[in-house]
Amino acid sequence: MPFPFHRARLTLALACGLTSLPALAAGNPPWVGTWGVAPVPMGPVNYGGKTLREIVHTSVAGTRVRLRFSNAFGDAPLVISDVHLALNPSGSTVDGATDRVATFGGQHSVTIPVGRTAATDAVDMPIPASGDVAVSFYVPEATNVVTGHSYSNQSKWVANGDVSGQPELQASEEGDYQFLLNMDVQGDGLQGTLVALGASATDGFASTYGANHRYPNVLASRLNAAGMKVGIINEGISGNGLINGGPNVLDRFARDVFDQPGVRWVIFSDAPMNDILPVAANATADDMIAAYRTLIAEAHARDIKFYCTTMPTFHAAANWSAEGQKRADALNAFMLSPDSGCDGVVDLHKVLEDPNRPTYTLPAYVASDNLHPSDAGYQAFANAINLADFPPVSLAPVALPASCGAIEPGEGLRPGESLRSCDGAHALTLRTDGNLVVTSGTTTLIDTGTAGSDAAEAYLTPDGNFELRGAVGELLWASGSGGQTGAHMYLQQDGNLVIYAPQGPVWATNTAGR
Repeated sequence: MPFPFHRARLTLALACGLTSLPALAAGNPPWVGTWGVAPVPMGPVNYGGKTLREIVHTSVAGTRVRLRFSNAFGDAPLVISDVHLALNPSGSTVDGATDRVATFGGQHSVTIPVGRTAATDAVDMPIPASGDVAVSFYVPEATNVVTGHSYSNQSKWVANGDVSGQPELQASEEGDYQFLLNMDVQGDGLQGTLVALGASATDGFASTYGANHRYPNVLASRLNAAGMKVGIINEGISGNGLINGGPNVLDRFARDVFDQPGVRWVIFSDAPMNDILPVAANATADDMIAAYRTLIAEAHARDIKFYCTTMPTFHAAANWSAEGQKRADALNAFMLSPDSGCDGVVDLHKVLEDPNRPTYTLPAYVASDNLHPSDAGYQAFANAINLADFPPVSLAPVALPASCGAIEPGEGLRPGESLRSCDGAHALTLRTDGNLVVTSGTTTLIDTGTAGSDAAEAYLTPDGNFELRGAVGELLWASGSGGQTGAHMYLQQDGNLVIYAPQGPVWATNTAGR
């Protein structure tokens, strides 16, 4: 689908509903998510006057790091201050020699409005692969309804006063994450971000507490052992459905997938079980298949690979029903069919199934609730994922335009380069901050709204689509004009940027005469 240009006066934050992230200089490595959780409303709880120390288990290593905090569901502005990062050897203790301070635009605190997020400045710090990093921060003002992530299977520590920088805390132990949503890294050779999307089985429910035995953690260890630098973000929400639950996967897909940095792949797993188990009236097999087709089409429009997993075996679960099994079987048959649109399928039903009892889970692979996988089941899930589905970055070769005012297929721009109209009055420029703009003199006529991104090249594809790609090959913006034969793009002397096919114009910025 077309990604429209944003008018010049619209900021990235307004266009996307997110806080703008710091701009990258040309040639800097991209940001990739090494850890993340999906936000949910929590509370009431008052963390005013408290330090929170939250433990992040990373996926991919990096040399620079940034954090994102959220007040998406809060009922008042949220103040976060005195943020520290340090390696976490165990419990609430940190390695003081690794301590780093994170700031917000150079300031030690930030006020986050209701419904918004805030990202820290980049911090130079070696981040280990599959390692534990403590993020400590002080909340000076009272809170009530907060943004966090429940059923985290991970402890945090809460202490009185501002003690973020202390290696050891006198603190109480609690579960779940509060306010902290993401840790992103930069580093050499990063291949992109994989989003694990789903419900409780993605979130690692029933795995050993504090052991990081969720399937995305195990997959990250496999990738690291293979020398593959893929970041994984876990966007599972326990109890969340494909169609039901608030917000359901259909509603949160853009927030939890497209708004993450460097996303190239999605693995979507167990969320439909929360539509199937209650036999929801609005979640027939046909309803769920239609929802899958919507998600797949939206992912493919952004050149994100969408990997499906079949519904797991669940016959021994307390709320199993024949109708629920019928729906799960139909959904599985769809995913395994050649026209599903899935870019690959992990047959989780087959992986977990007891060969002696079809539709039942192998005893070693099921938790005590007879529904969720055990640690061994999560290991089997991760082992069934094909690592070849996550290839290295491969950016298309791009040649500079050979003549004024024209871009032919295979030609384009890199950061800092411009195409000028033949009269010199107008320019198409890929700026070093990642924004692609059409200008007339010093006036910006229109732009892609991608300032702060890792844009690496903008080019016209052989089939007539004009694409802006990031440094790991992620699609940041596209004209949506593909499917043409013999297309050409012209920056006309009237200021209009137009893609022509033999039959006539197929796309334009409509900036003529501005």
